[in-house]
Amino acid sequence: MTADKAKAYGSPSGMDSPERSRQIPKGDDAMNDLTQCVLTPEVSAEGFDPLGVGVHRASTIVFKDAAAYAARGDRGHQGYSYGLYGTPTTRTLEAKLTALEGGAWTFLAPSGQAANALAVLPFLGAGDHVLIVDTVYPPMRDLAETDLRRLGIDVEFFDPGSADDVAARMRDTTKLVWCESPGSTTMEIVDLPAIADIAHARGALVGVDNTWATPLNFKPLAHGADIVTEALTKFVSGHSDVLMGSITLRDAALIHPVRALIGRMGIGVSADDASLVLRGFETLGVRLRHSDRVARDFARRIGSHPLVTHVLHPALETFPGHDIWKRDFLGSSGVFSVTFTEAASGHVAAALDALRLFAIGASWGGTRSLAAPMSIRSFRSATTWTGPDVILRLSIGLEDEADLWADLERFFADLGERVSAAAQRGSVRHG
Repeated sequence: MTADKAKAYGSPSGMDSPERSRQIPKGDDAMNDLTQCVLTPEVSAEGFDPLGVGVHRASTIVFKDAAAYAARGDRGHQGYSYGLYGTPTTRTLEAKLTALEGGAWTFLAPSGQAANALAVLPFLGAGDHVLIVDTVYPPMRDLAETDLRRLGIDVEFFDPGSADDVAARMRDTTKLVWCESPGSTTMEIVDLPAIADIAHARGALVGVDNTWATPLNFKPLAHGADIVTEALTKFVSGHSDVLMGSITLRDAALIHPVRALIGRMGIGVSADDASLVLRGFETLGVRLRHSDRVARDFARRIGSHPLVTHVLHPALETFPGHDIWKRDFLGSSGVFSVTFTEAASGHVAAALDALRLFAIGASWGGTRSLAAPMSIRSFRSATTWTGPDVILRLSIGLEDEADLWADLERFFADLGERVSAAAQRGSVRHG
């Protein structure tokens, strides 16, 4: 091996080569090239004050000496000890959420449903009782009926429209009342202050999935909740390209149980994903105002269509629970649902193919408008859904509203043609 090659690859023979004089730095601290490749030089950041948040990627976090490493556990939830527990990027997002929610601390999770699971598991054990709103997000119902029951937890659902039903179902073993308001797909509003009073009087915690409203339109912690989750995947990130959730706690006493479970399960989020959510957060206010305004307008116009039976939107004066929504909420979002006549319901899915702008897909809250036919009858147990088991959920995006309305008119025209054709076929059979 030549001296140059020996030097480049760190061979001891390179140590005595005259070529070694090319290396930097000089003196006792001189290092070989391979070492300099590995080590990161310190550079001054003085004068560099960008508006964007830096992306800090890390698994290992180094300590100044062995004593600091041995005492790393003393750093607590605010310190840095390992990348799983946070970086300056994820902490920035957590701090923004904590301020908006009005809480003590926020943790991030890889998705909204992961946040829901991590919010309830630390506070429930075998023999405990949990009350869950009947209109909860279906994966949360599945978690309760499958995993919580498997762990020996007694699961029960309650009517979203009745705080009295919550009071009647409370037990000495009830540890948590879980709410979602508005309810998934059917948009029922719960009386959170009343439910919180009932739960707290019996020593139970109250959690709320606040994804529909976001912290801009509803503050569950200010209305009695102890825990609030958000699917940041949706409105907050706002571009349909990242998965993330959050858990914000009102009381500092709740921080350790959640943090400890996150550590035991090895759950963390990427700094790159957190930076995308932070970027989307900056435009959340203007996006939400736009989708809210267009959604309310469309909801009122759709309600007059002869094939529509109900428009499920809590901001509509005719919607059950509107008074509670008006009392507690600061605004609404761009997601609402539509139910159809018996004659039309069976043709809704096929008529969706007439849409050109609305995409057909799960989730919501992004720049693209979405339409999703939902079946909810099998996801109700404390209440009964008596309408047709097809509900069309619409999420209003940022496209031009005239173009979007024209797209909905295409859908309704196709739906009307299918209903008429079916009626004609029926009249021929019975003629």
